[in-house]
Formats: sequence, C-alpha cells, structure tokens
Amino acid sequence: MNALGWWAIGTVGAIALAIVIGEGILRWRFGFGTPPLYVADPHTGYRLKPDQQIRRFGNRISVNAHSMRGPALTPEGTTLRVLLLGDSIANGGWWTDDENTLGASLERELVRFLPIHGLSRSIAQSTARTNRPIEVLNASANSWGPRNELGYLRAFGTFSAKAIVLLINTDDLFAAAPSSVRVGRDPNYPDREPPLAWIELWQRLRPAPPPQELQNLPPERGDIVGINLGTITQIRDYARDQHAVLVVAITPLRREVQGQGRDYEAQARDRLGEFVAREGIGLLDFLPAWRDRPQGVNLFRDSIHLSDLGNELVSRAIAERVARLLDRS
Repeated sequence: MNALGWWAIGTVGAIALAIVIGEGILRWRFGFGTPPLYVADPHTGYRLKPDQQIRRFGNRISVNAHSMRGPALTPEGTTLRVLLLGDSIANGGWWTDDENTLGASLERELVRFLPIHGLSRSIAQSTARTNRPIEVLNASANSWGPRNELGYLRAFGTFSAKAIVLLINTDDLFAAAPSSVRVGRDPNYPDREPPLAWIELWQRLRPAPPPQELQNLPPERGDIVGINLGTITQIRDYARDQHAVLVVAITPLRREVQGQGRDYEAQARDRLGEFVAREGIGLLDFLPAWRDRPQGVNLFRDSIHLSDLGNELVSRAIAERVARLLDRS
C-alpha cells in the first residue's frame, strides 16, 4: 500500500476516534443521548417513564416507579406524606438537580414546620431508621394542567397523603385536555433514546419541522378556563374523600410581576379568585407579594420557571399553609 493509502486509513481512523470520543463527552459530560423519556397514558395524556436514573447537563434526574420526580417511596405508614401535583415548575425538568426541585425544597421546609414531636408515634419511631419523617411525592410533568393532574389522582390515588398540594401557574388556567399525541413525535416528549448522542445534538441545533399531525391539532373549543376551574373542584372533592387537606397555589409569569401581563391573563386570574372564594377553597397567590418585591424578576430563571430563590419562597409559604391545615385537621 502506498503512502496515500496509509494516509487515508489514518485519516479515517482519526475521524472515527474523534467521533467516538465526542460521543462519550456528549453522553457523560452533557447527558446527550439520554433525555428524560415519556409514556402515553389514558388518564394523564402522558407522564414520565417510570424508573429512570439519568444525568443531564450535570443534573441528576430520578423518576420513581410511579412516574414521580424523586426517590422511591418509603414503606407506607413510616412517613407523613404530602402529594405535590404540578407541571414543569414543580418537576424542575432537566435543568434542575434532584436536590433543588421544588418538591425537594418543600420537603425540607416541611421538616422545619412540622417538627418530629408533632408526628404520630409510628412515624416518630421510623425516623430513627429512615431520617425522613416527611415525604413529598412529586407527581408532575412538563405542561401538565389541572386535568392531567386529576387524571393522575384517578389512576394512582393519593398514596395515603395527608395533604395534597396543587401547584399551578397562570398558563395552567388555559391548559388543554390530556392528550398523548406529542409522545414520541415532539422532541420535547421522547419515548425512546436516540441511537447516538450526536444525533440528539444535531436535532437540537437543527430542529426538524413538527410532524403533520402536530401541525394540524384542532384547538379545544369551549370555556377552557371554566373547565379547568371546575377540575380544581373535582380535585378538592377527591382530596376530601381521601381525608386529605388541599392547598392550591398559583405562581405568576415573569411579565405579570413586571406589570406587563396580558388582559386575558388578568381576567382568568380574577375568575380564579372569585371561584375559590365561592367554593371555599384556600388559595396561595404569589403575584401580589412578588409584584411589590424589589427585583422580583430575580425569582425567575426564564419567563415562567422559578429560580432557586423563587422555589425557596414558594416552598416555604406552602409548608406554612400545609402545617396550619394539618394542625387543624
């Protein structure tokens, strides 16, 4: 073989080696090739695929057997359980480590507000073994709305939780009915891992047009806000039937805190306020306090998702409300 042939072989080998090394870096350093996966579900439309343990852009992402963000459940009766229902704000997504999700923060705050002497004897005894007297079950997924969350309750139950926290944001008042159409079609809701990390990187850099079935989705008709408000009542009734207290909390959009909210958003929020007052449902609304807070935009990491400080303030307020309600029950 002449020199040109050896040069060609060496070049091909170097390129192949670079591809292999790059594949490893993309996977182990950045988490490409192992996105959080989703499964279709007749009740919720979609949910996180159970039993995932991945690392994405340096963040640990754990999903337990019940599609919850977080660790496996401890044996029933050994902790005081609080069930958190929400969307990506509660879930944290790929951009949040397990330790920094709102659910994890809420669990730490509840330990402060519900000291061990206030728990049952069986739970107090188990604490010596588990060091986890209170357990927040984070049942959430990106873009879930009240109807997805009600579907989760109907499919999985409350896991004997003493309190249920429904965490919504302004956008959730307009959330559509549960649907599985995006699972495996929308790159944000993959149902399988890509063959190569390089392929996912390329898809992120040069996204393909959405499939035809996603482009032609018919809009949901009717009073969407009214339907979602009615769903909150159903969640309240479900919690009551399971002897659990309910906390409903709503976080604002960044533009609302900046005084740039849309008229339709303000109208929907007014309807929510009138609705919960009429139904006797307690509401934690963070917009009034945050609008008056200096540098309130620091509570957000983007237009809707909360920063670590935002998560801390929300989880602390919810923990206070849960503690007060459990003390009365």
